[in-house]
Amino acid sequence: MEYFSGKYDVIVVGGGHAGCEAGLASARMGCKTLMCTMNLDSIGFMPCNPNVGGTAKGHLVREIDALGGEMGINIDKTFIQSRMLNTSKGPAVHSLRAQADKRNYSGRMKRVIESQPNLYLRQIEVVEIRVDKNRRIHGVLTKNGAFFEAKAVVLATGTYLKGKVIIGDVSYSSGPNGFMPANDLSQSLLNLGIELRRFKTGTPARVNKRSVDFSKMIKQPGDKKIIPFSFMSENLDREQVPCYLTYTTKNTLKVIRNNIDRSPLYNGSIKSVGPRYCPSIEDKVVRFPDKEQHQIFIEPEGENTDELYVDGASTSMPEDVQIAMYRTIVGLENVEFLRTGYAIEYDCINPLQLKLSLEFKNIEGLFGAGQLNGSSGYEEAASQGIIAGINAALKAMEKPSLILKRSDGYIGVLIDDLVTKGTEEPYRMMTSRSEYRLILRQDNADLRLTEIGHKIGLVSEERYEKYLKRKYNIEEELNRIKGIQITPKKEVIDFLNSVNSSELKKSVSLYELIKRPELDYFNVKPLDVNRPELDEDIQEEVNIISKYEGYINKQLEQVSQFKKFENKFIPECIDYNDIKGLRIEAIQKLNKVKPMNIGQASRISGVSPADISVLLIYMEKKNREQVL
Repeated sequence: MEYFSGKYDVIVVGGGHAGCEAGLASARMGCKTLMCTMNLDSIGFMPCNPNVGGTAKGHLVREIDALGGEMGINIDKTFIQSRMLNTSKGPAVHSLRAQADKRNYSGRMKRVIESQPNLYLRQIEVVEIRVDKNRRIHGVLTKNGAFFEAKAVVLATGTYLKGKVIIGDVSYSSGPNGFMPANDLSQSLLNLGIELRRFKTGTPARVNKRSVDFSKMIKQPGDKKIIPFSFMSENLDREQVPCYLTYTTKNTLKVIRNNIDRSPLYNGSIKSVGPRYCPSIEDKVVRFPDKEQHQIFIEPEGENTDELYVDGASTSMPEDVQIAMYRTIVGLENVEFLRTGYAIEYDCINPLQLKLSLEFKNIEGLFGAGQLNGSSGYEEAASQGIIAGINAALKAMEKPSLILKRSDGYIGVLIDDLVTKGTEEPYRMMTSRSEYRLILRQDNADLRLTEIGHKIGLVSEERYEKYLKRKYNIEEELNRIKGIQITPKKEVIDFLNSVNSSELKKSVSLYELIKRPELDYFNVKPLDVNRPELDEDIQEEVNIISKYEGYINKQLEQVSQFKKFENKFIPECIDYNDIKGLRIEAIQKLNKVKPMNIGQASRISGVSPADISVLLIYMEKKNREQVL
């Protein structure tokens, strides 16, 4: 029997990485927030890879942290190995990646949520989203009959909506990792006119550490100097747990090819779309037939377990084939399974139904975040979660939404890609997706976003004071080295010769000297005898800004041009059918996406530069008519 169970400002449906950030953001901004999850043990859980960060994903975590989120702090507290990736390349693509103790990660996140003021946690299944006659959110109904009223609702359902696990010819209704699926909510969304689609993801087997021969593998230690994800973390130092690199063999390929007809991917059992950039091992063998071996990383799931994650060997093959296949991998000849690999299909939405705020266009106060929106990955989910949580709170407070532009951060790129271009497969963030990646580095995320987080009330005063201090120290050091003049005297000439740098013809500032390819802020220290003691991250920031100033300024000019279009807002009431000169395809796409501004309109697939010109002329004409 249905009963009224309370009124909240914001309700978050789901306790995964998106749900955690959404719930915490809303509560920290002062909103009374209810967080509903199918199982309290699934809060912040890592059903797939036991790590946070990686190429481009590390940027997202830093940005979440800069806005006042929890993911960066949580992994800094629970990591067992840390590595900076892509260090042989430029700073724009440096990305931090950390192995997590997955139980500790989940457990600490649950504890943070439990102790957060304004945040109320319930193990309960939401089965219906309710709206009023004006299609404004009213609240949610649970399976137990409780109705909770709300001003805003965030859907962060992950892979639980009609979740279906597939292992060979075996399939059954299930959420990830054996958790219960959410089988009723999908129908409620369909009843509200929300377009659903079917995606899939997968995970490898977990194997017993005692059955692995590490002597045949290549040890992968963590970095000697540990760099934190969170700008609030300092002096991280701990004994790290190694990972191991191994390879498939010709026999691995043989086992897969001999049983490919039993693969759900290739016998028609799986009809949904999986992630392009995280394919199963059988998919890799089929797609890259000339490749004789594939990398496999053996990663611990925690310090107090013998479970190992076999990264690179995700599979939905039958269990007997999985075992036979894994035992052909170097070092896994006698491997014992603890958990079988599987694929999971789930319902998600077409993200073109969302605004840039992640609010549904046709249901006021309803927001989507994470894998529900067609993305993949913990970091992508958490990024959307914090923005959805922020905007749900702002909606409840009747304040304007927070919109991050593509030039503001990778989070802005992620959301803009999803809601403007859509996606036909699980979306994964990559550095190549950002046209402004030189200025959207992971090292300057706080300088880009902390001010924004503080303005909306999410960044704490402690964090804000730390940010101001860091910003001041960077600016002061840049000003100091700009003021140091290096003259062509003997000791300077001798130093330059020692590092194979050409001699000076006239005096230059130390700042300008650092721009030489063979020099940097660190190796010119002999010429800078009065250098102050500064934290290493501040020194690194000064070095990057000094060396890449020319490139950074060019990109800032591009951003300035970009913002001109982003600031040309399109009226919500515009009817594109009334605009003469627009092509039919453009009219259809513009009516479907309903872009917020000219910049977003220009990025819609099927809208040409000529269409944008027609739209600009139309808007200018309308503006003149209003003036007259």
